[in-house]
Amino acid sequence: MAPDDLEQQMAALHPASFAWALACTRWNAAEAEEVLQSVYLSVLEGRARFDGRSTLKTWLFSVVRNTAARARRRRWLEARAPWKLFLGTAPPDAGPLDALASEQRGARIRRALGQLPARQREVLDLVFFHEMTVEQAAEIMGVTLGTARAHYHRGKLRLLELLGPEDLR
Repeated sequence: MAPDDLEQQMAALHPASFAWALACTRWNAAEAEEVLQSVYLSVLEGRARFDGRSTLKTWLFSVVRNTAARARRRRWLEARAPWKLFLGTAPPDAGPLDALASEQRGARIRRALGQLPARQREVLDLVFFHEMTVEQAAEIMGVTLGTARAHYHRGKLRLLELLGPEDLR
């Protein structure tokens, strides 16, 4: 499809795409606008390419859905700030005792991660601290998706054994 045709068809689909983005962001208009802007940027930069295997609308809606899911996951991770636990940093409004407890918890988590086998540690690091999917981690690690999923699952279970549920909050 020619770039001009694609642009015109996407412009015609904009109202429907925005409505879908709203649904994907639980009716948050600001988030829906950001998601749609990210989608359009991905298309313009060539990171998202329409290959004609489906209708343009189906393809565009899947890109919107995936972009919204990534944004939601990123916000969820930021809210829980696992890297802060890992680094042992306390929230800005924490008092000295809270800061000490956070530092000690971070040290326990680092020690527990150090006890995991290399592949488990690697997949957990990629997923939790680098905001990647297990699929992306598998590609980086050069293993199959099933292998990465197994290491991810085993690593989480082992961390739970080593730390207990209270340290993983």
